[in-house]
Amino acid sequence: MKKRIGLLLAIMMLLMVPLTACKQQENKKLIELTCYSQLANSTDQQLGFFKTLLEDKFNVKLNIVADTEGVYDARMESGNLGDIVVWGSNGSKYQNAIKRDMLFSWEDMGLLNNYGSNLTKYFSTALEANRTINSQIGPEAKYKKIYGIGHNVSPSAEDHESFFYSWDIRWDLYKELGYPEVNNLNDYVDVLADMKALEPTDEAGKPTYAMSPFKDWDGNMVMNVKAFASSYYGYDEFQLGLYDAVNGVFHGALEENGPYLNALRFFYNLNRKGLLDPDAPTNNWNSMAEKVKNGGVFASTFDFSGSLIYNTVEHLAEGKMMAPLVPADANVITYGLSTFGNERVWSIGSRTRYPQKCMEIINWLASPEGAMHIWYGLQGVHWDYDENGRTYFTEFGDECRRDPYKIQNDVKWVSPFSGKTYRLSGSYNDGKLQINNIIWSLDSINPDTITDANPSGEKFKYDYWASQQTDDVYDIEKDWRQRTDSLNMQEYMGKQNYSVIPASNYAESPKSADMDIKWNEIIKSLKRNSWQAMFAKNDLEYSKIISDLRKECQSLNYEEYVGWCNAEALRKWPKADA
Repeated sequence: MKKRIGLLLAIMMLLMVPLTACKQQENKKLIELTCYSQLANSTDQQLGFFKTLLEDKFNVKLNIVADTEGVYDARMESGNLGDIVVWGSNGSKYQNAIKRDMLFSWEDMGLLNNYGSNLTKYFSTALEANRTINSQIGPEAKYKKIYGIGHNVSPSAEDHESFFYSWDIRWDLYKELGYPEVNNLNDYVDVLADMKALEPTDEAGKPTYAMSPFKDWDGNMVMNVKAFASSYYGYDEFQLGLYDAVNGVFHGALEENGPYLNALRFFYNLNRKGLLDPDAPTNNWNSMAEKVKNGGVFASTFDFSGSLIYNTVEHLAEGKMMAPLVPADANVITYGLSTFGNERVWSIGSRTRYPQKCMEIINWLASPEGAMHIWYGLQGVHWDYDENGRTYFTEFGDECRRDPYKIQNDVKWVSPFSGKTYRLSGSYNDGKLQINNIIWSLDSINPDTITDANPSGEKFKYDYWASQQTDDVYDIEKDWRQRTDSLNMQEYMGKQNYSVIPASNYAESPKSADMDIKWNEIIKSLKRNSWQAMFAKNDLEYSKIISDLRKECQSLNYEEYVGWCNAEALRKWPKADA
């Protein structure tokens, strides 16, 4: 009897082991990771469907720290940048982090070999490009390692990226005005003024404006100003100005009648005509987006701050739409696909307790599956593949595409990773990955769409999906198509004048401590005075602000730095005819 009882207890103990293990698995505490992202729009916990996905697939809770003023210096001083670190550029801040051993080498602890299968499979050139950039920092062995990967990478460089400098305007109002010709910026401003007369208030009863700039993406210059210059001249933002990579000419920000000051004058003229949002100096991305969503803004330099926000199902059904209209004399900009990766670097902080987990997440984001989840949400909920491997939006996903603020409450998601069922919450926009960076280029072919029935595959960008090439569109969309003789924005932009900025594996040369201090003072002055000039009361005040700006920058050796910028530009595009 004792033997039987003992045997029974032993069997019970054996049976309890997996049950206990399962219970421990269910109650396993989430790993908290912090991502310091110089590209994030706000500091907060990741929310929505991506929060659910990260918890389900990786057992991770993700906190995101944005790069507000003083954050970089404070985190460097603390010795801990975060677990995942995303850089706005591969320049001095990124390089200083490597110098001070603040980043984890991806070749240590077998990170790439054991946890980076997608990175090594698709992006070996970009990984080696990162090593090349790091090796320029110094001769020591630690600079010969891989510390990250750039953004917007393509396995092939045979094409250029899609256009996103889109010159969106309110097409329904343009139609109501009788489709006036827009040959230059004067015509453009006249059309925007006429739109204001047609629709003086938005859906919330607030005043409407042609444009609503915002501050939180400002870098070396005011972002909205330099971006407008890029969209009009076809020059790329570079250091303290813009560079014509086709003809090899650098234009400093303070160049008389140069692209930056001409674009600044454009915004000043908008304000003098009552067409510039007076809240712009205090705007951030979210406040700007809310105004666009409510129809309070008539034009946008980019599709992502125009049509992709405004063109909800409700607006389209009402016959309202934002769509591209490029002035005849503009030269739009686009970029060549890069196998090297561009300047925004994904990396891992050296003080993390979970380097493997960080690598697992970055590696998954570098998979076709991860890329699709970054851009379009959850497979099966927002998008999916048909029997031939072609991509399509679900009905709900298409609503989310047209309305990023679509609420996800009570939508069910059955995880393909764990098999569990979740109820989602929050808006679609909140649920997107708030790190605000990518690895795959949208214009690359998605390997998961290459099948026997679809041997060429499809690009990640939905504009090119077979499922999107349909005549089943709203009347206002049909009107734009007929008027422009274009099926979509990409086809239309390809008919305009445009310049392709070639890809390059470039990192800026180190600045001396004194140069760095004066450089930062120059860019502070440039941005502060640009915002003041934008809202100057009259021409006299505008001219005085620009004059004071020049004097202030000249006292900080501005011309010397313009020479440095030009030399750097020739490093970045060595084949340009200088």
